[in-house]
Amino acid sequence: MKRSHGRRLHLLGALVAAAVATAAPAAPVAESRAGALSVGGYERTYRVHVPPVTERPLPVVLVLHGGGGTGAGMERLTRGGFNRLADRWGFVVLYPDGLDRHWNDGRGVTTYRAHRENVDDVAFLVALVDEIGRRTPIDRTRVYATGISNGGLMAFRLAIAAADRVAAIAPVAISMSEPLARTGGPPRPTSMLLISGTEDPLVPWEGGEIGLPGRRGVGRVISVAETMRLWAARSGCPAAPVVTYEPDRDPADDTRVRRERYAPCREGTEVVLYAVEGGGHTWPGGVPYLPERIIGRTSRDLDASAVIWSFFSRQARR
Repeated sequence: MKRSHGRRLHLLGALVAAAVATAAPAAPVAESRAGALSVGGYERTYRVHVPPVTERPLPVVLVLHGGGGTGAGMERLTRGGFNRLADRWGFVVLYPDGLDRHWNDGRGVTTYRAHRENVDDVAFLVALVDEIGRRTPIDRTRVYATGISNGGLMAFRLAIAAADRVAAIAPVAISMSEPLARTGGPPRPTSMLLISGTEDPLVPWEGGEIGLPGRRGVGRVISVAETMRLWAARSGCPAAPVVTYEPDRDPADDTRVRRERYAPCREGTEVVLYAVEGGGHTWPGGVPYLPERIIGRTSRDLDASAVIWSFFSRQARR
């Protein structure tokens, strides 16, 4: 009898433990996946990374690849840095794909299909944020865009054409194209952080024609200095920035990072330049995606992804 009673108690305990284990909610995990949606008659694709914590509306960061790239390639170029930051700080990361690997960034050329067919990439990016918002709670006052080169120009265009949807942008390895500059910039104060190399062999620091190896006629840009003055004036910032230098974390990379901050500006916005002295057409702290003789030096004094998120985290659309 005692042995039978003991077996019954053991069985009852096992059943209770199983029931508790079944009822306990699984710990949330991060999710990375591919997706697609139709916008303007085109099937558009993207990758999305959602952090494990989603009990509150989350900021959204659009990370836009350069010309010839992809969203998945942008994840690799940034060494997955935005995904790790998203898991730590709680924001959604979107890696959209340009049509045939390019964005219609408003530079006024017909070199690529996205330009020739006048693809509405602003509508695509806005629709993508809305699509993600139907599945994940997002904070629509905290939508941001960053990107390198062609993707950086697209971030400029998005901030100008959809100023009511974007809280801040952070273009890398690019300045404003001449056609975008003629618009006068964003219609409202908008925070902007620009990271640019002073020795970029593809996008001239002083402005002029964008020069790709073996290809010309791909557009013209204004200088980095003009870009900063235009954006700062439109955002109601002081005319002169406060200039400081970042620590020279890797003297062997032959770069130094100069920080120029225009603030305070209207509506709590900021305009900041990280001038990578000696830097090339690269993502600081990222993967050197082509040989140095083509794109110049990649600075290791700066983790561009971390700097960009730190900047974005202070910004909200009012």
